[in-house]
Amino acid sequence: MTSTVIMINLFGAVALLMFGLAQVKDGVTRAFGARLRTGLAAGTKRGWRSFLSGFVATVALQSSTATALMVSSFVERGMIKPRMAQIALLGANIGTAVTAWIVSTGIEWLSPLLILIGIVLLRAASTARRGLGTALAGIGLMLLSLHLLGLATEPLRTSPALRAFIGLLDGAWPVALIFAAVLAFLSSSSLAIVVLILSLGSTGILSPGLMVVLVLGANLGGAVPPFMASLGAGPAARRVTLSNLIVRGCGCLIVLPMAGTIADGLSGLPLSAAKLPVDIHLLFNVLLGLAAWPLSRRLSAIMQHLVPDAPAGESGPRYLDAQEFSTPAIALTSATREVLGIGDLIERMLLLSLEAFRLDKAERLQPLPALEQVVDGLQQAVKVYLSRLAGQGLDDEGKRRSIMIIDYAINLEHIGDLIEKGLMAQVGRKIVEGMRLSDAGNNELLQLFEMTIENLRLAQTVFVTRDPGLARRMMEIKVEVRNMERRSAELHFQRLRDGQAESLQTSSLHLDMLRDLKRINAHITSVAHPIINASGLLRESRLRKSASSVAT
Repeated sequence: MTSTVIMINLFGAVALLMFGLAQVKDGVTRAFGARLRTGLAAGTKRGWRSFLSGFVATVALQSSTATALMVSSFVERGMIKPRMAQIALLGANIGTAVTAWIVSTGIEWLSPLLILIGIVLLRAASTARRGLGTALAGIGLMLLSLHLLGLATEPLRTSPALRAFIGLLDGAWPVALIFAAVLAFLSSSSLAIVVLILSLGSTGILSPGLMVVLVLGANLGGAVPPFMASLGAGPAARRVTLSNLIVRGCGCLIVLPMAGTIADGLSGLPLSAAKLPVDIHLLFNVLLGLAAWPLSRRLSAIMQHLVPDAPAGESGPRYLDAQEFSTPAIALTSATREVLGIGDLIERMLLLSLEAFRLDKAERLQPLPALEQVVDGLQQAVKVYLSRLAGQGLDDEGKRRSIMIIDYAINLEHIGDLIEKGLMAQVGRKIVEGMRLSDAGNNELLQLFEMTIENLRLAQTVFVTRDPGLARRMMEIKVEVRNMERRSAELHFQRLRDGQAESLQTSSLHLDMLRDLKRINAHITSVAHPIINASGLLRESRLRKSASSVAT
């Protein structure tokens, strides 16, 4: 077999592995994305829970980069403490290593079955089942790629050119580390490079010491993509990804001089030589986690100095640039980004209100007035910016997009008012007066609270993508919220008739919160109306239809 054919087979197998990884991530996100994000945010209140949340999220998504970006965005919104975020990423690193270890256990024979099940599920009507089908097919493709990698690397056992190249790397370990790090950065996947090292190691051309070095490089390179992706985010998000990069970099620098000694020590253990790279990968990340965890508090303080907060006065718009008026499409995109930021602030306000309600902690409510003022200022800036843009001349599509952006910004501002003047006052009253809702009533409000937050996250996606299917789903959720609010009110009145003391004492609180959460959801759902209308999916109301029939 010629060297050209060998390289095509090798790169094709690696490409299939990366495609399978992407399919798993996409499928899991579609099937469980909202639950995964909610679980990751809710599971990072304590050290061990943070660690396990990062671990589980990475195993599910097959991407520590995706987990790192989610965690950093949560830190930026104030949903996760920086120290807990660092511990979550230690769990994410081990999650990647465990995944590599699992796929190397010789289960390639499952590949056709998983692909078959995945294709069958892709024909389902449910979005969750289609997402699960995509994920299963992706896992099947990953396992298939391992088999192809084994076939592609088999002829390399006798390749003089490859042996010469490996010999050069074996004599220059720092170069080998950088080489593997660059490959991991370019592929945005340390897992893919570790699996490639695993396949090359099975040919017998890699020394144990070089395996250690290449695995170190894959770990270092895998920390670079999330750091690069967070450069445009706020200081809080950048601290998380930078600290992860520094931790991995320090680990690599400490282990690199000892790579030969470590390799000799591992050779004396009852470990499979064929699986040595994944064993090294797992051992490195476990030891790194054990070493870095106790230092997480100090590392957070160091990151605060390395990446300081923005000046307090910088609460104004970040993306509105009048110089972009000459290119309306870019100006509209900038306004969209600004309004997404307003949506993030509203989500933070809702989460703080939910935490205060659930935990009876009034301090969670303290940031709300300041956040609401920022929301007011930003939505006013967006309206002025787009009004000035309209004066420069917009085509019909640009005008429609501008109106949609302004309308969504106004609705978000109304939600901010409802949170500050409604939910904040009600939750504060509950805490100050020591009110205790009935267990059923409390659970009903918590469920509606959480659905409201998930609805807002969906609205943010609909606002950007203008996807008719997602917009239609939002309209369905609006009906679910209305039914949930009505059902909760009916159950509450039933409890009043039954004479439950908690319900009698908290009746006005319960009904006021139901009313405000319903109104908030109505404002959230408004983003779907123009999309549904433009798609011809919005029918006329029954009242108008009835009036027309009478006129006829």
